[in-house]
Amino acid sequence: MSICAHSATELKNKIDSGELSSAQVCRAFLDQIERLDEKIGAFIQVDPDQVLRDAEAIDQKRLRGETVGPLSGLPVAIKDNLCTQGQVTSCASKMLANFRPPYDATVIAKLRAADAVLIGKTNLDEFAMGGSTENSAVKQTANPWDVNRVPGGSSGGAAACVAAKMAPLSLGTDTGGSIRQPAAFCGVTGLKPTYGRVSRYGLVAFASSLDQIGPIAANAGDAALLLSAIAGHDALDSTSSPEAVPDYVDVVSQPLTGLKIGLVSEHHGAGVDSEVLSAVDQAVKVFHSLGAEVHEVSFPHSKYGIAAYYIIAPSEASSNLARFDSAHYGYRTDEATMMAELAAEKSANPKGEAESPLIRMYRKSRAEGFGTEVKRRIMLGTYALSAGYYDAYYLKALKVRRLIRQDYDQAFQQVDLVLGPSTPGLPFCLGEMADDPLSMYLQDLCTVGANLAGVPSISIPCGFSKSGLPIGLQLQGPAFAEAKLLQAAHMFQSQTDWHQRHPELP
Repeated sequence: MSICAHSATELKNKIDSGELSSAQVCRAFLDQIERLDEKIGAFIQVDPDQVLRDAEAIDQKRLRGETVGPLSGLPVAIKDNLCTQGQVTSCASKMLANFRPPYDATVIAKLRAADAVLIGKTNLDEFAMGGSTENSAVKQTANPWDVNRVPGGSSGGAAACVAAKMAPLSLGTDTGGSIRQPAAFCGVTGLKPTYGRVSRYGLVAFASSLDQIGPIAANAGDAALLLSAIAGHDALDSTSSPEAVPDYVDVVSQPLTGLKIGLVSEHHGAGVDSEVLSAVDQAVKVFHSLGAEVHEVSFPHSKYGIAAYYIIAPSEASSNLARFDSAHYGYRTDEATMMAELAAEKSANPKGEAESPLIRMYRKSRAEGFGTEVKRRIMLGTYALSAGYYDAYYLKALKVRRLIRQDYDQAFQQVDLVLGPSTPGLPFCLGEMADDPLSMYLQDLCTVGANLAGVPSISIPCGFSKSGLPIGLQLQGPAFAEAKLLQAAHMFQSQTDWHQRHPELP
């Protein structure tokens, strides 16, 4: 059995016992990246020499008898919207193609403190805006199960690299489903924590009231290992919660008794693929066999979720991305060409009102530096926030958000967790929705509710389509119920082998 075929927990145990070194493990995954990533396109950047230096430093630390952190020198892939000091953090955008942050994001600092080895930065939809990783300005990422299909997004590279065994663990971010949807499409496990459970300091913001950082892994036990390393209060993030952090690794394998699960009726009918529904029905039977009670619950306001999300998220994106003005940092248009254009315009119309060089620089730099989807969302958000429309759109969306949160609160008075599909459909073909943004937005149908309500949610593999494509099951819980979600996911995975299946790769 190859090193890369082992789970993160298995590899940690082998490193801790001395059977393997961190350098051996990292070298095996670097070899896997070299073999496969030209075809998959999961990584934006990898520095093999630095990876091996970091791994060898941890091995030397162990040899000296020093305490090694809980990640034991395991390689972890990082979505490229998390700041890494001195290393390019591009957000897969031309705008930040050469941006080297002067500091580490808190989650990166925590990974280093836990003795993880950062194996590389993964591809994403530009500024995390998309559901297919086709909006990257850097490259296209393919689904390891079928390279003609998308891996999901925006954390497509983070999910694809775990599915293709190019990393045992990865960090993604989730604003409306960007961990769970690619996890479902790639047949891996992805957890979006409660808003505030994991610090957002150093995450390049998309929508600040919705964004969360979370783990992507092969199974619930591995996700618990990574979540334990990054969760907790951070004084640098004012939205970070002081809520105590359980030992997720210790509790994940503890069985749940008297578990009550709610099946979301609105996510179990029209608009959801029949093969997805069939796999979810089979998953319900597994939970029944484990002694769980399953009841139907209703989220009556979920039908407004997509509309509310695509007002709130673009509005916050419009505000957050205003900082990229090309004056302080980021892409700047060619100034010589710009000044020549202005001179030609003034010569052609000497009496006309000339645009100032500064305004032209802002306008051209942002037009050239941002991609189509980012521009679309900035314009949507700016419109929703503009005078005369704020109350009609943004304020109303916030009121709907409160009603959606109320649906969750009422459901969790009846049940411990709610269950449904992670996505309404199967992984779609590359380019299939490129010219149909509304259809792409509807891929978030089942996931946006957890972000709007701020509650935790996990996607786990629960089956495959007739054509061999993965299907994801979503479990959602009340705030700070990550431990219960991981326990339920582990129980399910102890009775099924969907998470142990791997794509056939060269």
